[in-house]
Amino acid sequence: MAMDLAADVYAVSAGFPKTEQFGLTSQMRRASVSVPANIAEGFGRGGAGSFAQFLRIAQGSLKELETLVMLAARIDLMAVREADRLLGLCGEIGKMLGGLIRKVAERNASND
Repeated sequence: MAMDLAADVYAVSAGFPKTEQFGLTSQMRRASVSVPANIAEGFGRGGAGSFAQFLRIAQGSLKELETLVMLAARIDLMAVREADRLLGLCGEIGKMLGGLIRKVAERNASND
């Protein structure tokens, strides 16, 4: 789902003005890619503690993306309807990450 979100952000930001190429376009894309990338990197580290830390980083990137999407809508770079759709996806992914963080933390605590 996080990969789908990143692909959606790329598609939406492709319509941004060229003047935003190194501004909001780039920042939104980096934040969106950071979510699935940190999930994957944390999982690849093998340890529950490390995985939980990378999941928290992914969660932070998701919050950054939410803020950037709201800003893009506020300054009319994207339609409010499109921003609401992306924010809905962010909300769903955020809930999933929160649950996964809790499960990984419980697992890590039981291994101590």
